[in-house]
Amino acid sequence: MGKLTYEDKINIYNEKKDGKSLSYLCKKYNINSAGIKYLIRLIDKHGFNILRTVNNRKFNKNEKERIINRVLLNNEPLISVAIDEGLLSKGMLSMWIKNYKEMGYNIVERKRGRSPTMKKEIKHKKNETIEDKIKRLEKENEYLKAEIEYSKKLRAVVQARKNQQQKKK
Repeated sequence: MGKLTYEDKINIYNEKKDGKSLSYLCKKYNINSAGIKYLIRLIDKHGFNILRTVNNRKFNKNEKERIINRVLLNNEPLISVAIDEGLLSKGMLSMWIKNYKEMGYNIVERKRGRSPTMKKEIKHKKNETIEDKIKRLEKENEYLKAEIEYSKKLRAVVQARKNQQQKKK
């Protein structure tokens, strides 16, 4: 149902309530009948506001585990649980259960966003002794020297490649 707009979903619901057949709606909106049935049950249960997805609903670990346990432990039907919880597709719950089983019955939150590219700054202790400060500064100095040496070698390699390319021409 991801390819349908908010207006399309409302139109599907209204047309179905007006007596249009599932096959007609399937052809008109290019969606399978199971998706239409799910959409109608979802709107019947929660109203049109469930379709407004300005921001995707986020479920924390506890909520996900509670929902998954309704299916696995209480033997409730997957579709009924998905509709009760207001999930926009039953496939979402299916994926949660699949991942839950693959991860050894643990819920793993996937990290969102880009990983940081810059190194975190080292926080210095306020009550650092002089010896500790000297050791820390020596380590930083060694690291910086190695970094400079690496960049010099990298420049030399790049320059050598440029020279080879110029000779080939």
